[in-house]
Parts: sequence; structure tokens; C-alpha cells
Amino acid sequence: MKIIKYPFWVLYRVWFYVLVALPIIVLMPFLLLSISREQWYPYFFKLARFWAKFILIGMGFNYSIKRVEVPDPKASYMFVANHTSMADIMLMLVAVKNPFVFVGKKELAKIPLFGFFYKRTCILVDRSSPKSRQAVFLRAQRRLKQGLSICIFPEGGVPDEAILLDQFKDGAFRMAINQQIPIVPMTFYDNKKRFSFSFFSGGPGKMRAKIHKFFSTENLTIEDTRDLNASVRILLLEDLSRDQKLIN
Repeated sequence: MKIIKYPFWVLYRVWFYVLVALPIIVLMPFLLLSISREQWYPYFFKLARFWAKFILIGMGFNYSIKRVEVPDPKASYMFVANHTSMADIMLMLVAVKNPFVFVGKKELAKIPLFGFFYKRTCILVDRSSPKSRQAVFLRAQRRLKQGLSICIFPEGGVPDEAILLDQFKDGAFRMAINQQIPIVPMTFYDNKKRFSFSFFSGGPGKMRAKIHKFFSTENLTIEDTRDLNASVRILLLEDLSRDQKLIN
């Protein structure tokens, strides 16, 4: 029976890249204009949110967002979530209305068309280079001063599919403490099932996200980084575990 699904999975993956590329091609003049000046980034962000919704709807993902606490449109935050899928970027853009900048791995800049805008709008990091990690802090600091927020997937990559939630890197938490901005933890429940990095997998269906109560960094110091890291990870891990038990 499973062999019957293989042609569908191949076509489904191809369709995903068609959906990624199509809005970029159609909106190319507006996208180029929106990235021509750094202060115009909020306009680019609005176009990116449209792009994300187009892809999720086109893939048949019935997404829903539960918000325990709602971000203040005029405030800056550090958004963090579990990372399991290529669709995480799209769901994050749909779930969050505050203009934010992704901090992501430099390898994604090699993706045709998408990579052109990715490397011009996101903060790229080479995790093997201490110099690159330091540059990330400086660039993020500048973007926060412009009133934007930052988004980091703290697992530092996509873990093995057998791992429910990998260990978190300290970068997002150290940066949030340094800049005294709240941490906004988010759970993505269904992305691994809907569209994981395993080629022969996935399909249309529900895609849920939850924005949890924020973690304040007020009065915290760099010495509190590990504790903050652990607290946020425990929250997401327990939430994912509860959901998995309900499904099973």
C-alpha cells in the first residue's frame, strides 16, 4: 500500500517548490523594492506573510494559531520554536504579526530564488565559526534598535525524526537577556507529520501552533542564560509530550 503513495509524495514535494517560487516571481518588483532600503523591511515582511499563507493554503495545510498571550505590535521580542520542517518558516510568518528577522543557517542562501531574498533579509550564521556567531549578535542588536523582533530556532538545526525536541543552544536566550526583550515560546505540533525533511512523507491536514505565555528577561543577567534556556525547553517538551499522548 505504501508504494502507491510514492508518486504522490514526489509530486507533493515538486508542488511545494512551485508554490515557493510562484509568488516570488509574480511579486518580484515589489520584493526588490522592499529590500532596497533597510528601513522598508516591514513592507517586505508583509509580502513574506502573504507568501507564507499562499504556500500553506496551497499545500492543503489547515493551520490554526492559539495565542495564550498576544505580542504587543509596538514591542520587540525573541520568538523561539521547535524545528522539524521546511514549513516552520511559513508557519512562523503566519503566526506572528510583529515584523521579525530570522537568524538562520547560511546554507539556505544557496536555494535558487528563495536564497536571493533570504540572504538579504535574514541574519545568516555559520555555526562552526565563532566570528560569525559574534557578527550575528551585532546585526541582531541593530535590527532590534530599529524596532524589529528576532526569530531563532534554538535547536540549531533539524534533529533526527526520532527526537521529539533536541537540546537548545544558548544564543537566543543570551541575546534576549542582553537586549532585555521577552522570550516568546511557540510550539509547532504537526509540522513533522505534515512536511518533514524526509522526502517520502507528509500530506495535507491540520497544522497547529501555540504561542505560550512570554518569559520576561527583566533583571536577568548573562549568568541566568542556562536557567532560562532550560525553562523554555521544558515548557515546549512537556507541551509536545502531552499532545503526542493525546494523539496516541
